[in-house]
Amino acid sequence: MIRHLYFHIPFCPKLCPYCCFYVETGTQNKTTRFLDALLREVEAAQATHDLQPETIYFGGGTPSALTCEQLEYLLGGLRARLDLSALREWTFEVNPATVRADKARVLRDAGVSRISLGVQSWDDGLLKTLGRIHDSEQAEKTYGILREAGFDNINIDLMFAVPGQSVAQWQATLDRTIALRPEHVSSYCLTYEEDTEYFRQLKLGTFRQDDDRDVALFETTIDTLTAAGFGHYEISNYARPGFESTHNFAYWQGADYLGFGPSAFSTIGLRRWQIVPDTAGYTERTLANENTVHFTEELTEATRAGEIAAFAMRTRDGIATDALGRWGKEMREFHELGFVEHRDGRTVLTRRGKLMADSVAEAFV
Repeated sequence: MIRHLYFHIPFCPKLCPYCCFYVETGTQNKTTRFLDALLREVEAAQATHDLQPETIYFGGGTPSALTCEQLEYLLGGLRARLDLSALREWTFEVNPATVRADKARVLRDAGVSRISLGVQSWDDGLLKTLGRIHDSEQAEKTYGILREAGFDNINIDLMFAVPGQSVAQWQATLDRTIALRPEHVSSYCLTYEEDTEYFRQLKLGTFRQDDDRDVALFETTIDTLTAAGFGHYEISNYARPGFESTHNFAYWQGADYLGFGPSAFSTIGLRRWQIVPDTAGYTERTLANENTVHFTEELTEATRAGEIAAFAMRTRDGIATDALGRWGKEMREFHELGFVEHRDGRTVLTRRGKLMADSVAEAFV
């Protein structure tokens, strides 16, 4: 039985220069055939895995780039094919430039319960640097539209360490976010991924990384959001009590999940696979009942346990200390360095350790 589902909608109005996900611009593949392929894939998975979703997550890409009619067709089709009686959380990623009141109502009426709003920054200059198609005024208007539609669980997605960003600009973005009173904030440090325009600019020397500034921005995030009542429950995630992301927690705890759509990953037991990252190819193969798997990886039990431990160490609860036997040497070293501490039978990151979370995670994998 599979309880966690992810849907990848690859369409974007514009490719952001820092994005490394599989996306496509334009509308040539944004057709009913693609939606039919998604629904066909769900039908096939239902026959094989017994889908009883507790969480559903729509990411991309820009899922909200679909029209109202397309959303009604797709989401209605899912409701007709899935038993949603156990559903606890249904998240939909939204770009502020792609939502009007009618689309917000379609999402709410379909049963979507949680919105992740991709604001990234409230500074219009930095939004241009990031290549976003919205401005701060439009983002705040969209937030209001979502509230008016009845959404009472909204995450605001933010990004720091943007080229040219100052601590003062970041503080202003955090303050404006808090003033809107969202239930959740995701705050990610910009990374320069290969095969992106930002990576190319970094190699050319146009952009430069500033580790000291990035640390200051991260610590500003922790101090500002926790002082405003948000729990820092994972390195990049902050929530008001009771609004932690159930779907993401499932990933971090090693639950099985199925991904649908081009480029989507799935992990069941010790098997992981990815769907072909090609929208047209995915659509044609799925509707022809052909294999759509791009690659498959067979994990060892040790590898999977290490992955789960690495994710767990990024969370507020850490790992049960008595479960760290095979990593005892590394944990003793991290304890001596002040990166971890033992609390109520669990090993968790200290504030200093949070600054070194990636290095700590590498010890497990």
